[in-house]
Amino acid sequence: MTQKENFSVFFDNITEIKIGLNYYTDFKKVMNNIKTISLRLTQLNYLVGQKDMRKAVEELWEENPKAFSVMGILVAVRKKQNKKAWGRDGSERLVYNYFDSVDHIMEFIEDSGLLTILQDEHIKNLVDYVFGVETGLDTHGRKNRIGEIMASRIAQQFDEANISYEREVQSKIFPAIKSVLGKDSKRFDFVISCPGKKYLVEVNYYGTQGSKVTEIPRSYMDVAKKINIVEGFEFVWITDGIGWKKAKEQLNEAYDEIPNVYNLSTLQGFINKILQNAKN
Repeated sequence: MTQKENFSVFFDNITEIKIGLNYYTDFKKVMNNIKTISLRLTQLNYLVGQKDMRKAVEELWEENPKAFSVMGILVAVRKKQNKKAWGRDGSERLVYNYFDSVDHIMEFIEDSGLLTILQDEHIKNLVDYVFGVETGLDTHGRKNRIGEIMASRIAQQFDEANISYEREVQSKIFPAIKSVLGKDSKRFDFVISCPGKKYLVEVNYYGTQGSKVTEIPRSYMDVAKKINIVEGFEFVWITDGIGWKKAKEQLNEAYDEIPNVYNLSTLQGFINKILQNAKN
């Protein structure tokens, strides 16, 4: 077939991965996150329904100031995110730096809108409330989960073909690749070694038609160009998802420039190539 025909087969076979209900929320992760802070959240329950909030904060601060260290999650902010906000004094402050004094805690409660929520008892139990917050935050993990599902499908096909591979390999372990990539360090989802050749494989899935999808092909074209000039290495891009349906032109350009582009439906072509190289 011509290159144009090959791309037509590739594009026509772009699919949506079938997923189970456990894809939407990782409740085990949610519960683990809650477990680590549940004691302090329970202590913060003292603030619920308090009309004199400052007095309640002062009492709890005197009893256990560490209880306030988890308050950031009440506004759906994790400490590791290093989110900032402008304070009343006109300076920018990390959200989790508000919990170092009663004055700053009151500023946080009042300016975030939590004062009314707590005083009017719109929240009855902060542990239950944060369970909901954590469930909402976990939706951001769906992209990672769908990527893991796709990688597992690919691994399954490799296993069925008795192809050996390494998972999640850093580019820096290959000096020649590290040199050509420069600061653009990569983590390859699979590395497959054949006689005289290593295939460096990146996997991704795009289930939505966002603006970012149109920018991705060019970045992989650049990576492939750098890697493929290194003797003994070849870049492979395996991608899928209906997000590509609105980026056909950009994907076609990458398909023409990168020798090895596959999706789940056309992956057998890459497997056949590996098996053939293994015989040589």
